[in-house]
Amino acid sequence: MSLSWLLPGLRQVRPAAVGRFPTVAVPQRSLSLFNRLSRESTVSLNDENLEVIFQQENFTDRHIGPDPAEIDLMLKAVNQKSLQSLGDAIVEPSIRLGEDLTIRKASEEDALRELKAMATKNQINFKTYLGMGYYGTITPKPILRHLLEDAGWYTPYTPYQSEISQGRLESLLNFQTMVAEITAMDVANASLLDEATAAAEAMSLAFNRLKGKRSKFFVSEDVHPQTIDVLQTRAEPRGLEVVIGNHRDFDFTNEYFGALFQYPATKGRVDKFNLVISALKGLDIVPICATDLLALTLLNPPGDMGFEIAIGNSQRFGVPLGYGGPHAAFFATKEKYRRVLPGRVIGVSKDKEGNRAYRMALQTREQHIRREKATSNIC
Repeated sequence: MSLSWLLPGLRQVRPAAVGRFPTVAVPQRSLSLFNRLSRESTVSLNDENLEVIFQQENFTDRHIGPDPAEIDLMLKAVNQKSLQSLGDAIVEPSIRLGEDLTIRKASEEDALRELKAMATKNQINFKTYLGMGYYGTITPKPILRHLLEDAGWYTPYTPYQSEISQGRLESLLNFQTMVAEITAMDVANASLLDEATAAAEAMSLAFNRLKGKRSKFFVSEDVHPQTIDVLQTRAEPRGLEVVIGNHRDFDFTNEYFGALFQYPATKGRVDKFNLVISALKGLDIVPICATDLLALTLLNPPGDMGFEIAIGNSQRFGVPLGYGGPHAAFFATKEKYRRVLPGRVIGVSKDKEGNRAYRMALQTREQHIRREKATSNIC
């Protein structure tokens, strides 16, 4: 049986590009078969090759890369005689199990069947009354099948290797476009960890804008409590003061560099912010809106009210609650903050053949640019 149909895909993997990223451990026998596939036009599918590819009875070699010789080499590098002695040297005795694990051998099919049976014991059919940004959702099956389960979008590798991640980059661009349109902002990133983290990033952006000349940040008492907790944690090491109050009668001064409001509020109230935003801009205070994307399909968007930054999470668009998250957050802003937007921005370009291609257009993460120029450590 010929495997030549695999070769076009295999030959697209460029060693020079792969070398810049973490190596995936591959069992030696599987690796030698892969090498043969990449240099031979046909490879017979004999019993030995079938065993290497499928390994139905013992699938651990496909997931645990090092063979005994490689393990010995690594142990010598750290001056240890065995994996047991390595564990003894680095794991505190008080947290060790103290006995061998009883793990029986099983085929991959048997192991998956057993794990699925174990997972069915989870109790997940309860109603949630938590609120505060966490709401149960129903994802329509056509969206689930044709978007979330579309292999063209979820199988590509990290967007940092754009030449093999066009599907992932396209989905991120769609996310940015959706967020920017719904919030009526000029640009959105893709994406952040959760809403509270996004709020902390917005606070940092507002603070850095004035180069540290002001140190107070106002937070409406209507903001979700978990967001307030994260803001206070992030403010303390930077010497910032988080002031919590009722925005409807608060007396703002030029000691403040930013102000955060929840829209709708954590208890569901919907306010109009036009007057308070006008007052903030007169004092050069950045107005920030923590909002709900699904609510914005009916409500006036933050950009139209004069907010300069809109943050929130995308859980409301069908992301399972997941015992509290985190859920992918968003960060949208006006054009003037484009260069200091935290995280990453996906853009549209052309490849060397002139075809439409997606790429990382902006990265402000400290791992990608000079640390002193970075504005965030968010992926």
